Amino acid sequence: MDVAIFMGSDSDFDIAKAAISLFKEFGVPFGVEVTSAHRTPERTVQLVRHYEEQGVKLFLTLAGKAAHLGGVVAAHTVRPVIGIPVGGTALAGMDALFSTVQMPEGIPVACMGLGKSGAANAALLSIAILALNDDALGQKLKDYRRSMAAEVERASQGIKEIL
Repeated sequence: MDVAIFMGSDSDFDIAKAAISLFKEFGVPFGVEVTSAHRTPERTVQLVRHYEEQGVKLFLTLAGKAAHLGGVVAAHTVRPVIGIPVGGTALAGMDALFSTVQMPEGIPVACMGLGKSGAANAALLSIAILALNDDALGQKLKDYRRSMAAEVERASQGIKEIL
């Protein structure tokens, strides 16, 4: 297994699906867990150890509000941790963003943007990291980006045809 996805709540699953679908598309093995930095801290640490024993290469964490899940995971592993702040609070996710991005020196968490685009970018960053040692995966990522560029060109042509 290459990637472990930890969600602070099952309500984060809708956002996590943006990463999950990309991992499936690219053939990247992953696991998914619901675990809370605050409500189940022992479980979180046990899961980090479990996934490390399984050979996981990096962790994705999704959390809202205080959003300490990424930091707790990073405190217990030296593998890369990518945090995805989740919105939906009275502060529109800014609380989660600041909690994820502002880590103390020595315990890094790479922080993506809020929501589904953040989850998709977390998956794509994960794939880029994994591709450092997997040329075939790197080629898939290049093909994906070419496909995105072609879609923009098609959209541009479509607008021109309307005019």
